[in-house]
Amino acid sequence: MDEDEMVVRAGDGPETIERKLGHRERARLERAARRHELGRPDVEEFEIGRTTHRVAAVEPMDLDGVRTMTIGTILWGVATVALLPFLGTLEQQGRTWWVWASLAGLGLGLIGIEYCRRRRNALAHQPGRRRAR
Repeated sequence: MDEDEMVVRAGDGPETIERKLGHRERARLERAARRHELGRPDVEEFEIGRTTHRVAAVEPMDLDGVRTMTIGTILWGVATVALLPFLGTLEQQGRTWWVWASLAGLGLGLIGIEYCRRRRNALAHQPGRRRAR
């Protein structure tokens, strides 16, 4: 067979695919196709002008972001504390901005935690917008 005969096309039947690829490759492709189809939401297609947009109807995640912001802020705090013993070396190398960047991450993280807490509390008082905890 030459190279053109080895290419699998969309219209090829199962016998043709098996002849071109072999039964093991066909089984692998079928497993991959099944794996990607499990758990997928229904997709709607909308045409706007000459472009077709595919939109899946999925529910938003029920997360308030407080835990994520807290973990990130803790990591920035650990980075700040870990850099403090090396402050002299960082000054010699002109890299004190590392400490300032970690302090900025820590400060912005604290602001972010408060923002997410207030948002979570405000959404809890609006029935129908989000599920209550």
